[in-house]
Amino acid sequence: MSPERESCLRHRLELLPRDISRLKNLTLLYMDSNNLKAIPAEIGSLRHLERLTLSNNRLSSLPPEMAALQRLRSLHLANNDLAELPAPLCQLRGLTFLDVSDNKIRTIPSGIRHLEKLETLLLLFNSVESLPEDICVLRNLHTLWLGNNRLRALPARFGELVNLDWGCNYCSCNFEGNPLESPPPETPFCFILLSLPSVSRQHFLPTSP
Repeated sequence: MSPERESCLRHRLELLPRDISRLKNLTLLYMDSNNLKAIPAEIGSLRHLERLTLSNNRLSSLPPEMAALQRLRSLHLANNDLAELPAPLCQLRGLTFLDVSDNKIRTIPSGIRHLEKLETLLLLFNSVESLPEDICVLRNLHTLWLGNNRLRALPARFGELVNLDWGCNYCSCNFEGNPLESPPPETPFCFILLSLPSVSRQHFLPTSP
């Protein structure tokens, strides 16, 4: 394994060692499918990190120090125990890919507006009841998965997300499994995917950077 890349997949680790801070030049860190319940503050020392995968663990929060990872482009947090979108994530202004599917997230903070470079946002299989208007400023979004949440309505300015491929590409924008009552006025109803057949998310998983 090169000094720029470290993988601890499926080692059933419960703790990420604090001396990981010594790996100053690390750019890729894979920690999927372990038993991690917390991430040490020392992860904030990995200032060169560009890709971090923490899916399939038991994380319920992230340390504030993660906000220091300003070179991070791709963050995978699917299938954890997050009840909210952690505040440090909204400070990662370089993110282009964020997967927080299969958690217990109920609300999306207005701070998500700071993720101006975000291109892919996966929020499937959570408990999100509403979206803030601030999500509508993420004009670089071209893939937004919101399936299987508790959304009854979308922000009035949702149609301003002009880079979403409205209805033409299932991979681009998905609302399946939500109790949506009506689309916002700016979004033609015929372009909203409300009742597509149930499909496994693995069949269409976007490629992360």
